[in-house]
Amino acid sequence: MYSFIKSARLMVVVTALTVLIVSCRQSDTTPAPDLAIGSTSLGNVLTAESGRTLYFFAPDANGNANCTGTCRETWPIFYQETPMLGGNLKAADFTTITRADGDKQTAYKGWPLYYYKNDTKAGDVAGENIGNVWYVAKPNYTVLIGSGQLVGQDGKNYTSDTKEGTGNSLFLTDSLGTTLYAFANDKKNKNNYTKADLSNNPVWPLFESSVGEIPSALSKADFSTTSVFGRTQLTYKGWPLYYFGNDQFKRGSTKGVSVPRPGVWPVVYKTTADAPAN
Repeated sequence: MYSFIKSARLMVVVTALTVLIVSCRQSDTTPAPDLAIGSTSLGNVLTAESGRTLYFFAPDANGNANCTGTCRETWPIFYQETPMLGGNLKAADFTTITRADGDKQTAYKGWPLYYYKNDTKAGDVAGENIGNVWYVAKPNYTVLIGSGQLVGQDGKNYTSDTKEGTGNSLFLTDSLGTTLYAFANDKKNKNNYTKADLSNNPVWPLFESSVGEIPSALSKADFSTTSVFGRTQLTYKGWPLYYFGNDQFKRGSTKGVSVPRPGVWPVVYKTTADAPAN
């Protein structure tokens, strides 16, 4: 009887060890995700091959991949048709775009993804803020920075100083590349546009958000919130931030800069002066 119990115990131990060994082997062979979240000196960022950091490009606010030619040599594109995801990333946030050169590229929340050639190992973020237009691809930005020609609803070209002219301007967008505006008649953290019944909110919708993750090129101290009839509106340098309804939440659209005339609803960026006090 004792021998039988001893044999049974031995069998249980052997079985447990076998399960452990098989489990370890399976873990060893589990493929690494194609896209994950990695820790860097700038916080958590999207990473791909060997944990290398991925980036967004401000001119891509319109959803197109605008880094081409020699730019692409410095900023290689990331593409994986159906990437294996780690770090609680959601498949719905990733899409595939076809570039003007015919190649495909993976985008996150509509922003095409790139590597930086001088990042050599996991955790490197040497590409951050290069040319004021490259930003590590964080999964949870509240605002981002777009760059491009401002084109008003009147079809004319404008610059960020609200004058007619050609040239790329830098401006704040939401995390999906939708342009954000200020209202010239507002005061510091005070919305003077929105009506109490919100009847005009569809024309210039509030940008409702708390202060969250922002690119390192911006100062978090410049962001705050203001309460507007029970809603929380994000402010920048004291300016309450809005969308323009006729942009129809189209990435990179800047129609509001000419409505009803240039200067009334400008885009905002670091060069924007602080809102005047009440």
